[in-house]
Amino acid sequence: MRPAALLFLAASALAAQSPCANTPAYTSCEIVFELSDQSAARHPEPYKTVELRAEFRSPRHRTLAIPAFWDGARRLVIRFAPTEAGDWDYRLTSNVADLDGKTGNFTAAASPSPGFIHAENVHHWAYTERSATGLYQAHLWMGASELRFPFEDDATFRAIADARSGQKFNHLRGLVMNGADAAYQSPDSPDLAQFRRLDERVRYLNSKGITADLVFAPDTASLVKAFPTWEQRRRFIRYLVARCAAMHVTWQGVQYFEDSVDGRPVLKELGTVLKELDGYQHPRTSGARVTSAPLLDDGWMNFASYGTNDDQVSTIEHQLYGVPFVSAESVREDSGAGKSGPNDLDAAAVRKRMWNATMNGQSPTYANTGTGAQYANSPAAKQMTVWYDFFADTRYWELEPYFDVDGGRALALEDTEYVVYIEKPGPLELTVEKHGYDIYWVNPIDGEVTKGKSFKGEHFTISPPDMSHDWVLHVVREGRLGSMNKSYKFESRDIVLQEVESNSPKVPFTVEQPTGDINIRVSPPYSAKLTRESRATRTMMWLWTGEVSADGQGYRVLGTGPKGLMRPLAGIAKNFPAIMHLRVYGMNANGKVYAIDRAFGLNP
Repeated sequence: MRPAALLFLAASALAAQSPCANTPAYTSCEIVFELSDQSAARHPEPYKTVELRAEFRSPRHRTLAIPAFWDGARRLVIRFAPTEAGDWDYRLTSNVADLDGKTGNFTAAASPSPGFIHAENVHHWAYTERSATGLYQAHLWMGASELRFPFEDDATFRAIADARSGQKFNHLRGLVMNGADAAYQSPDSPDLAQFRRLDERVRYLNSKGITADLVFAPDTASLVKAFPTWEQRRRFIRYLVARCAAMHVTWQGVQYFEDSVDGRPVLKELGTVLKELDGYQHPRTSGARVTSAPLLDDGWMNFASYGTNDDQVSTIEHQLYGVPFVSAESVREDSGAGKSGPNDLDAAAVRKRMWNATMNGQSPTYANTGTGAQYANSPAAKQMTVWYDFFADTRYWELEPYFDVDGGRALALEDTEYVVYIEKPGPLELTVEKHGYDIYWVNPIDGEVTKGKSFKGEHFTISPPDMSHDWVLHVVREGRLGSMNKSYKFESRDIVLQEVESNSPKVPFTVEQPTGDINIRVSPPYSAKLTRESRATRTMMWLWTGEVSADGQGYRVLGTGPKGLMRPLAGIAKNFPAIMHLRVYGMNANGKVYAIDRAFGLNP
């Protein structure tokens, strides 16, 4: 019998055996193929030359296209997670004649899984599965950064994963490629042992309720060095998607996109392939030293990531972009491993940073300066559990930054619930919709709750129980929140992004500096001046960005605050002289954003 006929019978037998039969929804299964002698002779390097994908059709006739991955020798694997219970069928497309056009079917089992996560309600997260009442289930993102988790020894990895799960973290961030910790022996030779280890670890995290946030590499220069050609980079993305997309993951590009020339176009190239190949459309972003929002216009990202602890950047951008925001790793706790930079802080400072990031509208990501299991149960990590327990009992999927507050920073679902973080205890003034409210004080260190005196009205002044530490004030409309928390009703508020006011006569400030062309070797001073003072402009947030559109590197955050020296301009352009578009945002105490645009010459 000819090899092709043998393979056809093998494929038919595989369909009859139904390797995915009774697989619960959102659990991965594998359909495995072995190349025949003839096909193997034609494809001595299957990783490079074999194209194989399956188009799966769901019981509701929705189609998911999933690529296969090479798993050594002649073995090809299609890893698939059914997204609903019922009868599925699939058809193969391949440049291997023996496989092209082959079909199969199986029946998936029901599952209690809420599904994969996706962006919902503008700035928030939900699972793909709806509840019995037809409503989405919200996802409260709380991440931890353990960048070497794919490479740690098994005992260390398990200890970290178990600790983070016990602390209620539901995201763990790690690098797929990391310098000496390479996942490839050469551009077209994946280290199969390392990728099988990654498979096992993502599965283990998923079993603990943790999504793996996969960062491809530290920067795009590392990726280009590892994969010099476009075809090699595409194969890398296809391979990673094929191995991991059937599991609970997010894609996070590189750790810092700004660190490499052409970081933006390389990520656009990779992100476009990622968007094309990932049939599940898992969340996509890139890490950044400041903000990855400059990449949003390229169309492949669906959430933004931050690496700065400057509240002005994310607070203003939250008013500009209709995507969720994640603080990727703006600070790290030094719980004994030692400090290596100014953002390595003690537990109290890390806790305050996480709560402030939340008030900016970000989902927080915790990090520790230590990488071993001995640092996993540190004070700030335990205080993140307090954070999680608190927000899990709120309408967190509808809370948005709120500005009618003095003495603290707030989130609110207006008319229903207000959360105020008071970093420096003192008198607090809060304006609310006119109703009766229950008042609760929460200690963010240990989660202890103190019931305050109920309030009726629309404006009140209050002080924390003591001034010894930061506090969280929880203001809840009487009888309203309990009934609303019985369902995840995303439609209970309409989140509308504001239009930035750029009409010069209405902008209450002007740009004083810079005044002329800029030399990129010298950080120039910048300053803005209020031209119209009011109660709303008594406190202002400022964001200064610059972009050389012709070179396509994306905008850079040049500064915050009303004045200062611009950040280094290296990397903003490739060719000089250049024209830089400067945009200055000012946000007043009411959350209203204004903008002024200027153009300046850049000289080397």
